Amino acid sequence: MSEVTVLAIETSCDETAAAVMRGDALLSSEVASQIPLHALTGGVVPEVASRNHLRALRPVITRTLAAAGVALADIDAFAATCGPGLASSLMIGTSVAKGLAVARRKPYLAINHLEGHLLSPFFGTAEGVRPAVALVVSGGHTLLVEIEAFGKYRLLGQTQDDAAGEAFDKVGKLLGLPYPGGPNVNRIAADGDAMRVDFPRSMLHSDDFDFSFSGLKTAVRYLLPKLGGISLPDVCASFQEAVVDVLVAKTLRASEATGRRVIALSGGVSCNTRLREKFRAASAARGLELLVAEPALCTDNAAMIGYVAALKLAHGETSPLSVDIDPNLRLVA
Repeated sequence: MSEVTVLAIETSCDETAAAVMRGDALLSSEVASQIPLHALTGGVVPEVASRNHLRALRPVITRTLAAAGVALADIDAFAATCGPGLASSLMIGTSVAKGLAVARRKPYLAINHLEGHLLSPFFGTAEGVRPAVALVVSGGHTLLVEIEAFGKYRLLGQTQDDAAGEAFDKVGKLLGLPYPGGPNVNRIAADGDAMRVDFPRSMLHSDDFDFSFSGLKTAVRYLLPKLGGISLPDVCASFQEAVVDVLVAKTLRASEATGRRVIALSGGVSCNTRLREKFRAASAARGLELLVAEPALCTDNAAMIGYVAALKLAHGETSPLSVDIDPNLRLVA
C-alpha cells in the first residue's frame, strides 16, 4: 500500500471522529462521544447530534493531527463517511472533508460506513483483506456478506426488521437500564442464567441467511408483567443468548454454504462478550479462522474509514466532489 497520508472523518450518527492513516499504518484516532447528551432522551436525536458535530469536529481534527505529529499540509487526501446514517450528521463530516480537499487541492474520498465496519477485522493483518464470510452487527445494521476481495462483496442476508443492536438497546430500555442498553444488558447478563427463559430464535431454521429480532423484543415486553421469580440478570442472559444463537448459527451456515474458511466479525455488537465467546468456540470446533475487529474499531470510528480510503487510493480510486450523502446507502447494490 502506498505511503499516502489520509485524514478521515466519521460523523454518521452521534460519534464525532477523525483519524490519520499513512499507508496501512494508523497514526492517530480520536472519538468524541455524545452518549451523555443522548442518554437524557434515551436515544439519538438527529438535530442534537448534528449540532454537536459542528461544535466538536474542529477540536477533534486538531487533536488528531497533533497526536499523529502531522499538519494539514502533510495530508495527501481527505475522506469522510457519506452514508448510511443520519442525513444531518453526514452533512457535517462530508462538508468539512470536501472543504479541506478543495482548500488544499487534494483528492476527496466518499466512504461507505458499512464498508468501514466490514473490513475493520482485516485492519493490521499481514494478509489484508481476503475471502471470508463477514457478519456486520451494530445498532443500525445486521448483515451477512461474502467477501471475495476488496470491493467485491455479495450480500447473503440481512435483518428484516430490527438490527441486533437496536433490539439490545430497546430491550435495555424496556428493562429500565441506562442508555445505551446493549452494553448494560451484556454486563448484567454475566450474572444470569441464559437458560432461565426460553425466548424465541426467530428465523433460526429458515432457508436463507436473513434475521429478525422484533419478535424477540416483543417477547421480552410481554414477559415483563409476569416476571415473578425471574431475575433481571436471568432475563438479560436469556435474551442475549437468543440473539447470539441466531447470529452464530446463521454465520456458520453461511460459511459452510460458501466454502469460506474465514469469518470476520465487526460492528458495535461484536463487542458483546458472549457473542465473541460463542464465535470463538464454534470457529475452533470447525477449524475456521475467526477475525474480530479490535474493540476500538467496533463502535463508530474514523480509523476504519481511513483504512478503506487508503485501500481505495492504493487501487487508484478517488471520489468527485459532486458525490452527495446517502442516508440509505447500501453496501452492495
